[in-house]
Amino acid sequence: MGTVGTVNVRHELRDVSAAVLAVTSHLSVRDVLTTILSAARKLVGARYAALGVPDEDGGFAEFLAEGLTDAEWDAIGPLPQQHGVLGLMLSDPNPVRLADIRDHPRFGWWPKAHPTLTHFLGMPIIDGDEIVGELFLANSDKPDGFTAEDEELVRLLAAHAAIALVNARLYEHSRTLSIVEERNRIARELHDAVSQKLFSLRLTADAASALLDRDPERARAELATVRRLAAEASSELREIVVGHRPADLDGDGLDRALRKQVELLDRVHEPAIRFAGCDCVPTLTERGQEAVYRIAQEAMHNALRHADAKRIDVVLTSDDATTVLRVTDDGVGFVPAGTGAGRRLGLASMRERAEEAGGTLTVTSAPGGGTTVRLEVPA
Repeated sequence: MGTVGTVNVRHELRDVSAAVLAVTSHLSVRDVLTTILSAARKLVGARYAALGVPDEDGGFAEFLAEGLTDAEWDAIGPLPQQHGVLGLMLSDPNPVRLADIRDHPRFGWWPKAHPTLTHFLGMPIIDGDEIVGELFLANSDKPDGFTAEDEELVRLLAAHAAIALVNARLYEHSRTLSIVEERNRIARELHDAVSQKLFSLRLTADAASALLDRDPERARAELATVRRLAAEASSELREIVVGHRPADLDGDGLDRALRKQVELLDRVHEPAIRFAGCDCVPTLTERGQEAVYRIAQEAMHNALRHADAKRIDVVLTSDDATTVLRVTDDGVGFVPAGTGAGRRLGLASMRERAEEAGGTLTVTSAPGGGTTVRLEVPA
């Protein structure tokens, strides 16, 4: 091989390498497609280039083109459908290289405003056995059209493009799942924490209003509790938005945080609420501690709202292997299958938290027999 030929090969390899690196550097599907298109057009010296990703309805979910002005693109009209040579390439993995696209037996027509195409190089983008897209290049800057070397360069680019396109799709799918998971987390946190604070706040405000005329001193005390509950609800909202765990856990630890929660609810609500904790510090992960704390909150909240209980007991025990939470009330009980929407959401939330912490949740109840929520979380 002569010096000129060696230099050309090196330039081509460098250009292909640069194109592959550019394609694989993007995580957005749209960015990947745009980079594939630009790289292919530059590699083979094409006047026009287009890239299509098929949908399931006979059209294209994505269709990009280069070499056209915005006005020319608008004048062409609607996106193409999967017919003619475009349709063929979605079922045939072989590339199409022609001196004139109009000579192909499957050539149909193009819109009046469409530019005239002659030289044509079409390359399927294949992932395994699936054609995930197709790349079209037209009107070569070489007088004799696209060469076999051009075809090999585009084939190499298309192979890497398939990997990048699939990875970008997976990334966007994972982002979508993450957004859904975050929304579910926020909904669960709002239900488990903030709604309880607001329920207590409303009852306390009602009590303050009733006492305002006949016992101003007690009304002031109730309003002080309202302010405290409002501040705690605001703090909970901030923690939920940024994904932090409850502030009481960071400041006091699980045992003391539960005790504070019980003492506050006991002051605000009519039923007697009592806490019995262990002397040891539960050896739990942060997720385990948060699960115990939130499930205790939800269990007490359900008892206060639905059970018509006279007494609620919260017991926390722990050893080297396991931490156990029990929340028991002497209320009306329920049949789990017949619970209302609010309680169903609460039970589902508790079960999700228990599973995430690797724990086991048991809810025992019967009409007239009270309810016991038992959570067991391994160290």
